[in-house]
Amino acid sequence: MLDTRLYHHLVTWLGQWPIGRGLQIIGSERRLRPAWDGGIRPAVGVGTPDGVLLSVAPDKVETVRALADLPMADLLDKLPGAVDYDGWRALEAVFRWSTGPAPLADAGEWVPSDDPALPAWLRPFGGEVLIARDDAGRYLAGVGIKRHDPHGHELAVGTEPAARGQGLARRLVAQAARRVLDEGAVPTYLHDPANLASAKVATAAGFPDVGWVAYGVFGPEGP
Repeated sequence: MLDTRLYHHLVTWLGQWPIGRGLQIIGSERRLRPAWDGGIRPAVGVGTPDGVLLSVAPDKVETVRALADLPMADLLDKLPGAVDYDGWRALEAVFRWSTGPAPLADAGEWVPSDDPALPAWLRPFGGEVLIARDDAGRYLAGVGIKRHDPHGHELAVGTEPAARGQGLARRLVAQAARRVLDEGAVPTYLHDPANLASAKVATAAGFPDVGWVAYGVFGPEGP
């Protein structure tokens, strides 16, 4: 049975759930409103072993449906143009979530995202971010939270090259996931299918791969 928080996240984020069999293309006003970072996400989708639900702006539904018979790789190649975002990219990611993070020891502290000691990539998340420091107080790794809606918060993790291989990322992800759950949302974790290091972190932190995929159209700056 699908977790209630995840169900409400998918309904809110995409505009509809559950998924049907095959490819289902729907229109949602969410695609016209700013996302967690203030940017627009003109196409967002989630695929399961049963099918794919792709959410686009209401006035783009018929244009995208005209591509529905294409293989997914070709559809994704044409999708940015079909939603009037030529020059952007359609990306695919493994979609994971957790309702039982791994019982790993905490590794970090929560600090404001405008803390001057933070690297630039953590600043856009807003609110608080979770970071690990060394004994001298230098930044080692961090987790930011993409607050898509009240029901689903996506975790993003990064580790400085010199601090990799110490298990920091998995501990930070598990720690952040516990906080998200305590706040009443479900933590999600997306990563490139080719990023084996990120996949290992997710699995170790308690985010299993159940065969779900996320899709999105993004600008040159990426997700």
